[in-house]
Amino acid sequence: MRSKSPWFIFFLVAVAQFMVVLDVSITNVALPAIQDALGFDAKSLQWVVTSYALTFGGFLLLGGRASDLYGHRKMLIAGLASFTFFSLMIGLSQNGTMLIVMRALQGMSAALMSPAALSIVLITFKEGGERNAALGWWTTIATGGAAAGLLLGGVLTQYLGWRMNFFVNVPIGIVLTVLITRLLHDHKDEIERMSLDLPGAILVTSGLTLFVYVAGEAPVWGWMDAKTIGFGVLALALLAGFVWNESISSHPLMPLRIFKNRNITGANLMMAPITAGLFGMFFLISLYIQNVLQYEPVMTGLSFLPFPVILGVLSPRLAPYVSKYGYKPFLIIGPTIVALSMSWLIRLPADGNYVIDVLPNIILMPIGLSMTFMPLMIAATSGVPAHEAGLASGLVNTSQQMGGALGLAILSSVAASVTAANVDKGDVQALVSGYNAAFATGVLFVVIATILGLILIKQKRASGLEHAHAMH
Repeated sequence: MRSKSPWFIFFLVAVAQFMVVLDVSITNVALPAIQDALGFDAKSLQWVVTSYALTFGGFLLLGGRASDLYGHRKMLIAGLASFTFFSLMIGLSQNGTMLIVMRALQGMSAALMSPAALSIVLITFKEGGERNAALGWWTTIATGGAAAGLLLGGVLTQYLGWRMNFFVNVPIGIVLTVLITRLLHDHKDEIERMSLDLPGAILVTSGLTLFVYVAGEAPVWGWMDAKTIGFGVLALALLAGFVWNESISSHPLMPLRIFKNRNITGANLMMAPITAGLFGMFFLISLYIQNVLQYEPVMTGLSFLPFPVILGVLSPRLAPYVSKYGYKPFLIIGPTIVALSMSWLIRLPADGNYVIDVLPNIILMPIGLSMTFMPLMIAATSGVPAHEAGLASGLVNTSQQMGGALGLAILSSVAASVTAANVDKGDVQALVSGYNAAFATGVLFVVIATILGLILIKQKRASGLEHAHAMH
């Protein structure tokens, strides 16, 4: 990778990553406006967020592998160009079906962009202090992107309309694509060119998609309904087919040997339910603040501001303590705090107050998450040889996105079904009853993650290499 300024290369790919992270959260504040404009019902509204997270997570392993085989620059340009195009199409959507399909395609594009962008950073900066500095900024950008999504989403929705949340990507994407095409050079990979595991990609993506769909519909259909059982069995069969394909493939998408590492298995199993509760919580709190507290979109965005600020301040400062005491204590204490924080939302009233009913969660939750995510990344990469670090990182990111999509589908479905059952109590009270039930489900997810940490994670102090991975 040659360029006059490595930091200018970093700036280009960091903006691309910022766009990816931004679009995970920017729609949350715009959801009520999208619902009114396109006629979404309460049950299907969650797919505006889920469709993006699902395809993003489902294609991350394939995107990372394609980047290794066909060139990071090529995959970044392809992903960025398609991401820009689908952002335009989302903004032009005339109905809910078109918007959800375009969001899914946008998520697939993000899965091409994200692994390629990070790979370019790793190639551009030599291992050591300079790379650590670059990856430290990379983490800050990821945190800032989530915060900016909530704030920018509120401003754009209130003053320029919900469509501008997606149109804003278009000029940035065009300029970025041109600059990357002109200024970045291909990196000559030293690895042997191998074929992509397309059967594995098809099996795992279709299996996970169907599984998330069934999990979201089961509370409505009934858990013992023929459709729930039939589609559930089909989803499990597809995922079993994926495992079988990986065991016989000469170039598997996800080599199964990586799960021989107990901490990697435990960290991924923990990541999924934690993000399941987190994605669902953000989705439903955004709706509560706007639909029940009657906040304008801008104020809704501002109401989340303490969250990323606290997370950004605490996370980097915990690293020395994790190195000293090991990561297992933090993977017990952190999720416990997250579960306690989410428990506060189970009692949300119909005549709620932001300071009393919402703010305690927004302050306490990032404290727990700061003690969770960084140690979890250490556990997910501990004992992994350098040539498989990308696979381990991609795996935990996939667990994060899939867990988020699954949790969002389940929590929103629980909320919708409980709301429908309590409609005789009045619209607002019925809504709040649904939210409360969904938050209780989210607490259960995080409690399961805590138990998994107790059982599966082996205590180990972070080595210098693992500590570096965690900080990145």
